[in-house]
Amino acid sequence: MSAGARRPKRPESADIAFTAEVRAEELRFCEVPQTRTEFTGVPAYESGSGSERAHLPERVEKDVTYRGVRVHYWLAAKVIYPSQADSDGVG
Repeated sequence: MSAGARRPKRPESADIAFTAEVRAEELRFCEVPQTRTEFTGVPAYESGSGSERAHLPERVEKDVTYRGVRVHYWLAAKVIYPSQADSDGVG
């Protein structure tokens, strides 16, 4: 995994969670990808996403071949209902 990388916080108990793992002997990008994860909606929510990577930098470079790549991606969200927000001081 990337040394010194800041890990995003996962919600303590998620209502929805998604994980995926990708492995590649070789991986090459013809273009630097533009990525974004966005959470929206009502009621309020607590959410996060992040990845743990092996042999792949946080920002990849165009036309560079990365070898022995592994990426574990996670995404989680927890709905905060109005009654919870009042008792938790959220909202």
